[in-house]
Parts: sequence; C-alpha cells; structure tokens
Amino acid sequence: MSNTLRALSALLAYPTEDLRAAIADIGTVLVDEGQVSARERADLWPLLDELRNGDLYGLQERYVELFDRSRSLTLNLFEHVHGESRDRGQAMVDLAALYERGGLTMTANELPDYLPLLLEYASTRPFAEARQLLTDIAPIVAALRERLVARGSTYAGVFGALLALSGSANAEPVELAAPMDIDADWAEDPVVFGPDAAPGCSSDRTMSRIRAARRDPRTEETNHV
Repeated sequence: MSNTLRALSALLAYPTEDLRAAIADIGTVLVDEGQVSARERADLWPLLDELRNGDLYGLQERYVELFDRSRSLTLNLFEHVHGESRDRGQAMVDLAALYERGGLTMTANELPDYLPLLLEYASTRPFAEARQLLTDIAPIVAALRERLVARGSTYAGVFGALLALSGSANAEPVELAAPMDIDADWAEDPVVFGPDAAPGCSSDRTMSRIRAARRDPRTEETNHV
C-alpha cells in the first residue's frame, strides 16, 4: 500500500510540471500495486487525464480555489476538527513529534496536518499502522469527498480511494466544523493517530519522481537558507 499512498499524496499536491511528468508513473503504481479496485481507478483516471493534459495555469488556479481559498475544503485536517481553537496547535505539535519519531523530516513551512504530508508518513509505516491512520481520518475524508462530489470535482476520486484503502468505504461523513467555528463533539474527541513502528520507504526511480511531485513549490523558496 505504501506506493499507492505516495501516489495519492502526489495527486493532492499543487499542480506543477514535475507532477505532470509523474502522472504516467502514478497511473502505473495505481494499477501494479493493486491496492485500489478497477472501479476506484475509474474514478481517478479523469483527474490524471486533466493533470497530464490540462492547461497548467488553469489547473493551478482551480487547485487554489478548491483547497486554499475554500476553508470548507482545506487539506489541513485539524482545521476541520479543532477550527481556530488552541487545541489545533497542540495537536499539530503532537503530530509533528510522531513524524519525527517515525523518521519523516518536514520542510520548514509544512504543516503536520496537511493531508498529502500525512499520507507520505503513512506510506512509511507497516500496513496495519498505515490503515489505522487512514481509519482515524476516514470521517473527515468522507465529508471532504461528499463536498467535492457536490462540486463535480475530479479530486473526489482521490478521497474515494483513501476511504477504500482505510477499509471504511461506507464511512459516515462527520459534520465538519464551519469556517471560524468548531464542532463541539469533535473538539472534545480529537483524532488520535497510530503507534510508532520502524519506518520503511521505497527508493526506486518511479517513487522518487512521485515524491518530488508531491512537494509544494509555493513553500520551497522559503525553505532555502
């Protein structure tokens, strides 16, 4: 499942030429690793086709409108759980510590609760732990998928695949916190992520390209000293 998680992480990254160059590799991983069904792949192919053939500036504008300017679709998961409360800061500190113990190095401007980063971390964990991480966030993923479907967005296919990988394809979507608000039940019962285990990762050329495609160039410039 590790390569599939890296591939899905890349698909949720800001569109770049590197991502466009990796689309064929991503498609190959989704087929060859066999972790997503033919039906789930069919829901993913329109997104892959758009990322490979669409106008890059148009793809970037669409991405920003969906995930950066729409608080209801932000990929920062704890914002949906904790809203603007102080609990979000502590939850991110705890998640960053989990990444560090697991051997994942974050860049300076990456937020720990950014979904593509969490998926990259999950890809380094043993199967059972990775699945548990996906199960932990399944209600949020289901709610985001529901919102993307309502918008007719091809990105919904990524969230459907994540639900299937978690074993929670029929997960009930949680009522996400409204912008500048917080759902009381979820505020008192935050997402808890899985236990530690020795990390593992793939170093082949295909997965290196997919990892490179996942990095967000909008933060890269500020990461260089």
